[in-house]
Amino acid sequence: MAELIQARPIVAGTARGEALVSREPLSFWGGYDQETGEIIDRRHPLSGQNAAGRILVLPHSRGSSTTTAVLLEALRAGTAPAAIVTTAEDAFFALAGVVAEEMYGSGIPILSVDQAAFERLETGQRIQIEADGTVQLDE
Repeated sequence: MAELIQARPIVAGTARGEALVSREPLSFWGGYDQETGEIIDRRHPLSGQNAAGRILVLPHSRGSSTTTAVLLEALRAGTAPAAIVTTAEDAFFALAGVVAEEMYGSGIPILSVDQAAFERLETGQRIQIEADGTVQLDE
């Protein structure tokens, strides 16, 4: 049976994909290859993993507003995550989602969950996200 989590949509949208989870924040500037979707920060626990088309789960971003620019370029190139789930209202991720809607006509769902829900998310889970913030974890 599928488990449901109610998230707060920061940027509403739908997505489906495999979760890629880290308990550590990530800076997209110098940490994410916008041309491939690979996490290139060699000190990050997800180093070498590819987030393109996956549901990226992080507590929040780390670093500067350049995170927004890198995520926008990844969205344009088709190498962005399918959605991002965080534990906070991350302004850098949210800005990228909103600007992408305006510039490209499609954005990226950005959701916030509480700490208890965040702890239930694991790499490899199949996740479906609905526009109202419902997150379905498939077994």
